[in-house]
Amino acid sequence: MSEALNELAALIALKRADDVVETQVAFGELTVTVPVQRILPFVEFLRSDLNCRFATLVDITAVDWPDREKRFDVVWHFLSMYRNQRIRVKAEVEVDQMVPSILSVHPSANWFEREVFDMFGIIFSGHPDLRRILTDYGFRGHPLRKDFPTTGYTEVRYDEAQKRVVYEPVNLVQEYRQFDFMSPWEGAEYILPGDEKR
Repeated sequence: MSEALNELAALIALKRADDVVETQVAFGELTVTVPVQRILPFVEFLRSDLNCRFATLVDITAVDWPDREKRFDVVWHFLSMYRNQRIRVKAEVEVDQMVPSILSVHPSANWFEREVFDMFGIIFSGHPDLRRILTDYGFRGHPLRKDFPTTGYTEVRYDEAQKRVVYEPVNLVQEYRQFDFMSPWEGAEYILPGDEKR
């Protein structure tokens, strides 16, 4: 499999020399790094080239690197049923830099781009309806950024007793978890509720 991916990487680097910054095959996957301003023509090439035919957009996501100058990696995953292969396309993006929308090539990118905008604050230029999709209307900040605070915000929920929507402060503490660090195969030495009858 890695030999076929190396051949594909060489083919893409040869045909799109201006678009490809780096290719890497690791763990049975091909990753191609592209300059962010060249993402749209590169995605069109991946879809239309007869040797590629990456016609299925699987996912769009991002990775936050707060200590880096170009803070985000925007990552697109594509599938070629013709080749029975997957490819990961990656572009490094600065905090306020816009990423070209690939909606004209892959209409399914609509919700993915909105999710990346909502969670990371990355703006996709040319997107017709870039609104929040997972957070509340008045939500401030972007929850998947690594510097997002875990306290000081409000959450919205429906209160059955009050029969209305209530806003409450969020306090995401980890102490509520109680781990016994036992192997699930060894079994607990204490009796769990409901097991008394055995």
